[in-house]
Amino acid sequence: MYGIVNKAIEELVIENFGQQKWEEVKERSGVDIDYFISNEPYDDDITFKLATAVAEVMSISISDVLRSFGEWWVLRTGKQKYSGLMEAGGSTLMQFLMNLPHFHNRVMLIYPRLTPPEFTTSHIEDSSIWIHYRSKREGLQEFVYGLLSGLSILYETPVTIELMQSRDSGSDHEIFKVSW
Repeated sequence: MYGIVNKAIEELVIENFGQQKWEEVKERSGVDIDYFISNEPYDDDITFKLATAVAEVMSISISDVLRSFGEWWVLRTGKQKYSGLMEAGGSTLMQFLMNLPHFHNRVMLIYPRLTPPEFTTSHIEDSSIWIHYRSKREGLQEFVYGLLSGLSILYETPVTIELMQSRDSGSDHEIFKVSW
C-alpha cells in the first residue's frame, strides 16, 4: 500500500488519541519508520501491523479499527487530499456508488504502482445497490464497510450496509448491499 494509507492511520490515532498513543502503536507494531512518504509504496504487512497494533493498544477489535479507518479515509483523507476525485464521483451517494467501478482508474493516475481493488455493481434499485468488492488483499472487508459508511455520512444519506457474501464463507469476493 502507498504511504498515504499509513499516514492516514497515524493521523487518525494522533487526532483521536494523541501523539503518545501513536508512539505506543508504533512500538507495539514493530514498525520502525519515522515518516511515511505519501506517494511511495510500502509492504502491505506494515499497514496490517499498524492496524493490529491500534486494536491492541486501544483494546478494540480489528473490525472496529478497520471500519473506523474506512470512515476516516473518506471523511478526512479523501475529502481533504482528494476532493476533486471525490466530487467527480457524483453529487449523490447513488451516483458515487454507480461510478465506483471507475474511481480507481482516476486514482491510478496519481499512484501508478497501485494494485487497486475492483468494484462492480449489481441489483440496482431506487433505494439500494449491491457493491461487489474483489481484491488480491484479504482481510479488508471491514475497511470497505467503513468506506461505504463514510460515503453515507459524506452524502448525508443514512444507510444500512449488509454483507451478502464473503470470502470468509467460501465465496470468491465480497458483496455489500447498501440500502437507504
